[in-house]
Amino acid sequence: MGSGIKPLVMGIAGGTGSGKTTVAEKIAAGLPEGRFAIIDHDSYYRDHADMSLEERELLNYDHPDALDNELFIEHLDAIHRGEPVDVPIYDFVTHARRKERRRVEPAPVIIIEGILVFVDPEIRRRLDVKIFVDTDADIRVFRRIRRDMEKRGRTFQQVREQYYKSVRPMHLQFVEPSKRWADLIIPEGGSNQVALDLVIGRLLNIVAGPAH
Repeated sequence: MGSGIKPLVMGIAGGTGSGKTTVAEKIAAGLPEGRFAIIDHDSYYRDHADMSLEERELLNYDHPDALDNELFIEHLDAIHRGEPVDVPIYDFVTHARRKERRRVEPAPVIIIEGILVFVDPEIRRRLDVKIFVDTDADIRVFRRIRRDMEKRGRTFQQVREQYYKSVRPMHLQFVEPSKRWADLIIPEGGSNQVALDLVIGRLLNIVAGPAH
């Protein structure tokens, strides 16, 4: 970025299937090319390469401890300084990190998204704007079932067991209470065009500054 102007870091949180990714993508689509970067908190699930697939399948992936927040914060600080970062690529089918990484370049707007991004106070402290996507539980669970079966190779029984064992209790314990930290709550996620237009309009004012 070269100008010494610090980027605006926007965090987008919400329950599983709430539409966080759609909100992040629609906001990004409203910004000029090269003026934003998106980093998924999900990419930072801890790597348990020493475990068998069966053991990895039993882990609780909805607890904050499942994520490598130390590396995540390190990368947030680096990109805030104007340095590119190599974000891990997590394979949700094998529950493991891939060998390759994704290079993310600095930009005037950095969009961070994930169900737990408001839970850790050190991450929260690094967010300039915090948006919570608030979607009814029944809609979220149906979206999750469809995603996990179509994209992650899970059976309905596996999705059901994980939902009752960890997804729902962790949502109630960590995700839902984190809504209190939000600056803006967007009901119904990506279909809330009024809220999206307001956010994009504000960001366009920020990125309208000099590119160099």
